[in-house]
Amino acid sequence: MAWYHPALFALDAERAHALTVKMLAAWGRIGTPLGQGPANFPRLATRVAGIDFANPLGLAAGADKNGEAIAGFFGLGFGAVEIGTLTPRPQPGNPTPRLFRLPADRAVVNRYGFNNQGLAAGLARIPVRRAGVLGINVGANKDSTDRITDYADSVAAAAPRADYVTINISSPNTPGLRDLQSGHALRDLLVACAAARGTTPLFLKVAPDLEPAQIDEIAAAAIANRVDAIIIGNTTITRPSLASPAGAETGGLSGAPLAPLARQRLKDFRHATGGAIPLVAAGGIGDAAEALARIKAGASLIQIYTALIYDGPGLPGRILRDLDALLAREGFASVAEAVGTG
Repeated sequence: MAWYHPALFALDAERAHALTVKMLAAWGRIGTPLGQGPANFPRLATRVAGIDFANPLGLAAGADKNGEAIAGFFGLGFGAVEIGTLTPRPQPGNPTPRLFRLPADRAVVNRYGFNNQGLAAGLARIPVRRAGVLGINVGANKDSTDRITDYADSVAAAAPRADYVTINISSPNTPGLRDLQSGHALRDLLVACAAARGTTPLFLKVAPDLEPAQIDEIAAAAIANRVDAIIIGNTTITRPSLASPAGAETGGLSGAPLAPLARQRLKDFRHATGGAIPLVAAGGIGDAAEALARIKAGASLIQIYTALIYDGPGLPGRILRDLDALLAREGFASVAEAVGTG
């Protein structure tokens, strides 16, 4: 379906993204099959945090902030779709322009700032029946005076509608949000959210821009408070060598240039947790070879987003087919067998 690429790239990046979500929402409503179904790869089925996934490939939060195209994204073949980030109250996010393509680098810079229609609007769109695992990613409002309460209340509201809930403390575009990744703030947040989630699995999304001591602290706190998985990670505020002028824009960088950093942070968290908690790899994954490399480095699940911008809606199906073939070639009967073998 590469036909869409030139037309959408002629539009402003944010407008193009909104149009893509609307198209997927429309396809999802009429039940049009868009890609290889997730149930067609038995070798890729896996169980993580007590949840059965048809395959380990997930859509990262940010692609469908408001839960508008859940069925459409599942139609691409994803084993999991994570909507959000949703905040307790609607908020417009940061001023536009705030999304920038870096085509020469196969990357994106964004400074959205948790723009969304609010948690209630997102929850109202969730279908009772769906084709795969649904995650709901929650955050705090920018002007909140009590961010921990924002998170706990959001977890409590989202948990009955989700297969898992992610608390996102990794965005660089909400001032002070990443401060929740350490110290008493981190411990208080995890205690409050663990109490609010009931029996629904709780995931924690952290930034790749972490020091070794922070990684150890997050790992210990997550294990102590029975977090079910850690997602590593979000965009980076660092800037590797980039060819695109838009790389100088303020915001978080995602896409191919993020891969080395995201890969290293995954290894760091695998070492810090000792394999005691499942890890989800995100950042710079664009093909099956990189997906398998992350799995072998310790990831039980993987997530993509930016690569879809450059490779289109056929990408999930290609990754699944190729990943299935790579696992077979290396003698793995399942994804779980490959986790941490690298």
